[in-house]
Amino acid sequence: MQPIPLRTTVIGSYPFPGWLEFASGHLDAFGVDDFAELQDDATRVAIGDQIRAGLDVITDGEQSRLDFNLSFYGYMEGIAREPAPPRRFGPPAHDQRGKHAITGELRAPRGLGVVEEFARLVRLAPPGPVLKASIPGPYTMSGRLLPNARYPDRWAVAEGLLPLIREEIGRLVQAGCAEITIDEPSMSCYAHKEDTSRFVDLFNRTAEPARGRARLSTHLCFGNFKARAVGPRQYAPMFPDFLQFNVDELHLEMASREFAELELIAEISRTRDVSVGIVDVKSYYIETPLDVAERVRRCLRFAPAERLSFAPDCGLSQTARWAARRKLVNMVEGVHLVRKELGIS
Repeated sequence: MQPIPLRTTVIGSYPFPGWLEFASGHLDAFGVDDFAELQDDATRVAIGDQIRAGLDVITDGEQSRLDFNLSFYGYMEGIAREPAPPRRFGPPAHDQRGKHAITGELRAPRGLGVVEEFARLVRLAPPGPVLKASIPGPYTMSGRLLPNARYPDRWAVAEGLLPLIREEIGRLVQAGCAEITIDEPSMSCYAHKEDTSRFVDLFNRTAEPARGRARLSTHLCFGNFKARAVGPRQYAPMFPDFLQFNVDELHLEMASREFAELELIAEISRTRDVSVGIVDVKSYYIETPLDVAERVRRCLRFAPAERLSFAPDCGLSQTARWAARRKLVNMVEGVHLVRKELGIS
């Protein structure tokens, strides 16, 4: 059950301040201490926006990652980074992100940096909200790596990444992280054509170090690079197999899909909590508190308050900060309207 009925949360990422966007393209101009200060300052900005919105659960906004999962390759050995993507102009799509060659055994002797991110969040966040860390899963991280003789297909690459991510999750738990999202959007995007039971097995082996030791969630997403989806936007192919994920909460993207398949939350809520994406990160329509409250009431037709939490559809990194701030403020205010109606403090 949710620690707070109708809890408000986020997925993980938050928009970079404009100065950090600029700095990330000129990193050679900064010293090590300069860069550490940049990361601290940006994390303070992300924390501040979330605190002012009144969220029950916050993250560091992934401010020290240049991408929600691609930055992890910089911590790894056995990869030759592609210097530039094959297509650099025109409408945005995933072929503008490039792929990287595997040159040896995939290793991360220094870890993947998530424990350090969480330590920064603990150091900078005020008392009160729950602190959550997010980490991409091995299938999603495998998507930008080119198979080779040692790792002959994407599944083999994912298996090679699994122990690195599992170890980082174990270190997160040891560091005192009580809430972790394992982000596997690629599983959602490819569920229509891959073996979903195989996804469940891969996920559960990855999550094992945190099972029973931290509150675990995963985000079922259809892709959000430059607000573009990459898979058929239907949850039906994922279920019932994805009900076997060893998590406390499943997060579903709903607002951008006009709440199609909302009835699915009834099935999920029988065995675990469900976080509903209630504001659309792909749209610059700013949902009003009354919009949000009405959506919360729709969700309550299918799931009890003690099983429900609410978040944006996806991470907010692809949404302009001015809109992200307003969407979070209105989301929290709308949820609180319904809490008040139900007598939930």
